[in-house]
Amino acid sequence: MLTQRLDELTGPGRRDIARLGIAAIALIVVLTAILGADFFPQPLRISVGSVATADIVAPRAQEYVSAIETKKLRDEARAGVEQQYDYTSDRAMATAEDQLRLFAQRSRPVDQAFSDGTTPEDKATLLATALPGLSETARATLLALTPERWAAVRAEASRVLDATERVELRESLVLDTKARLSVQMAGGLDDAERALAAEVISPLIVANSFFSDSLTNAEKDRQAALVPEQKVQIEKNQTIVRKGDRVTDEQLEAIDQFGLRNARPDVARLGGWLFLAVLVVGLVLAWLWRFRRELWHRNNALLLIALILVGTTFALKATAGRPGLPFIVPTAAAGMLLAILLDGGVATLVMIVIAVIGGALNDGDKSLEFAAYILVGGLAGIIAIRRGDRLQVFVQAALAVAVANVLVVSTFALLGLHDARGLLELVGASVAAAAGSAVAAVGSFAVLGSVFGILTVFQLLELANPSQPLMRRLLVETPGTYHHSLMVGNLAERAAEAIGADPLLTRVAAYYHDIGKLANPLAFIENQAGGDNIHDELDPEVSAQILKQHVADGIDIAYKSKLPKTLIAFIPQHHGTAIMSYFYARARGAAAEPFGGPQTAEGSTAAAAIDDRRFRHAGPKPQSKEAALIMLADGVEASVRSLASRDEPAIRAMVARIIDERLADGQFDECDLTLRDIERIKEAFVGQLLGMYHQRIAYPQNKVVELESRRGTGTTGTGTGSGAGA
Repeated sequence: MLTQRLDELTGPGRRDIARLGIAAIALIVVLTAILGADFFPQPLRISVGSVATADIVAPRAQEYVSAIETKKLRDEARAGVEQQYDYTSDRAMATAEDQLRLFAQRSRPVDQAFSDGTTPEDKATLLATALPGLSETARATLLALTPERWAAVRAEASRVLDATERVELRESLVLDTKARLSVQMAGGLDDAERALAAEVISPLIVANSFFSDSLTNAEKDRQAALVPEQKVQIEKNQTIVRKGDRVTDEQLEAIDQFGLRNARPDVARLGGWLFLAVLVVGLVLAWLWRFRRELWHRNNALLLIALILVGTTFALKATAGRPGLPFIVPTAAAGMLLAILLDGGVATLVMIVIAVIGGALNDGDKSLEFAAYILVGGLAGIIAIRRGDRLQVFVQAALAVAVANVLVVSTFALLGLHDARGLLELVGASVAAAAGSAVAAVGSFAVLGSVFGILTVFQLLELANPSQPLMRRLLVETPGTYHHSLMVGNLAERAAEAIGADPLLTRVAAYYHDIGKLANPLAFIENQAGGDNIHDELDPEVSAQILKQHVADGIDIAYKSKLPKTLIAFIPQHHGTAIMSYFYARARGAAAEPFGGPQTAEGSTAAAAIDDRRFRHAGPKPQSKEAALIMLADGVEASVRSLASRDEPAIRAMVARIIDERLADGQFDECDLTLRDIERIKEAFVGQLLGMYHQRIAYPQNKVVELESRRGTGTTGTGTGSGAGA
């Protein structure tokens, strides 16, 4: 760049910061409102046992402690606790000793009956009344015993009684224990003796362990306490209750955990969306301030970017969380529109932001895939759309987006995210999204350009049509200016192609740069048709004011004719603050003439006293490459036309002089022209001018008459016609 503007060396001013704050806050609020649209969910009217009228899904991922699940498991643990008894070993030993004493007392009459000093009569009497409660069979067995066999029966009965009472014997098992006493008898007893021994001790079998309600409840509490709290993990968009199912206690608990029956605002989620909106809006505005300063000062461009960003976010929010549906959204249209209406850099930035938002809205294992899908497809559309000047370009862009989208979903299918059926569905969605993006772009870019005052290719082509009212006025009222404008357009367009500027915009702007001359056609020499030049009789300063006025008149005419503001900006910039050197030189000469001319000291002083600001245009200086090209083409075309000899050395010298004068005058200080651009412009001008002013063959007069007669009768030969057009 030739020079660097002051506002690029300094930070944003107070006014810029205010605009930044207002724009950022407005966009953040809108984006947060869209992203957090479910901040106030509708309350569910549902209870246990009622039938769900629609799928109820979790609005976010959450883990919570389920009181119902925990209670269920703890109740199961309580139910699994056996009855608790108050058994102790000390009690068992004491009970065994007590029962053995009772056994000895119970057995004493029998012992006496079988003693040596007892008579048979006494023995019979004692055995008949001893051990009350014996069955007839057992008593018969007792009567048939010998002292030795009774001693054996007594010893085994005592042993079994002691063994039974020294271990835990629950009250609920006493009967079973009594029923199994005979099988525990040993000591060489026969069946009858074992039965007798069992009947002898059966009344002495008592429980030494009793059911304890307090111990049982305490054990239940202990077992329940060992069961940990049950946590339930629910993922975002997981179905809690399916449509048509009856609601269970567990499902209602999950619904209440998300506050769906109470419609509580999800403050945490809203805060997350707010932070995301702050990040993306800050990124966009900071990037525009740093790299697209010219757009920062264009409210219409900022509003267009915001509108496309908000509209795309709304579409992504409306389809978020629905299987496959987000992939049909024509997000690539956002990049195409911005590439056509603004530039590819802005379009790329916005597509990155949209990809981030899309990934955040569709979280889970497919968030990365969807973000890549948006970004890659959008970039493919931006690269393929170029200027969007033909319908074929939109078709090519749609194909590029479709291929990019299909490659993305295929990549993630190979990584295991989709089966064959899912891949086919997403391929169809990718093609539909690509076609929708192209249709949306071609159907809306002209409308958006008109609404936001952004020139489109179609508008420029329409304005370049010679049948346009202003072009017709130039042709009829100022034919010299019309021809001059066409020549300037040709020169500037050729140079624009050489340096990578916008050729179409440059040419159309050149057509309208001098429309102010319609207000006073005869004040400009190209419209005087060889008549007297009115400026020969006017004071140089008056003439300068007349020439300045055509800029203001041009702006007025342009606004009345509703020309786009982008084109109107070229009218004052094509002169910049350049000096009208012819009238300035005349004024200096007129001032020095009374003092003998500028060669004298007095004349030189008088000439120097002339203020050159009175002979400069009001500006501003060219703000773009296109405006600088029109300034140069305007000066070069007028100057070369005045040359007596238009051969290459003369044309090249004149082009160099005009460009060097503008360069030395600082007219390019506020645009992005480089020294390399300057050299390319010189070559482009020279090449175009040589084609415009090429030498023709000097035919003899009689040959000219012959050619004209043949042309009139339509019999001109191929070779002759070629010579006539040279």
